[in-house]
Amino acid sequence: MPKYLIHAGYTTEGVQGLLSAGGSARAAAATAAGESLGGTVEAFYFAFGSDDAVVIADLPSNDAAAALSLAVSASGAVNARVTVLLTPEELDTAAESVRNSVSYSPPGT
Repeated sequence: MPKYLIHAGYTTEGVQGLLSAGGSARAAAATAAGESLGGTVEAFYFAFGSDDAVVIADLPSNDAAAALSLAVSASGAVNARVTVLLTPEELDTAAESVRNSVSYSPPGT
């Protein structure tokens, strides 16, 4: 199953909800959201800096990841970004494709 890194930044409304219900409730909500799409949450962490929380999730497809991102962002309480994660083996396969079949000319050539 594809793996995704979800970056979350809480809005003022989201922070107020977090202060009210706590971090464990947010982790449970993220887990339930992932499961509703046929996926699982591998890890949920709060963070300092530009991301208030990061989640590693296994989801069935890019469509499912996009749906989750849209639902979370539509709440108005969280700004979400999703990064597709690749295993070393997936990158090996991609590199092999580049070596064998991708025809590319950089700009200006």
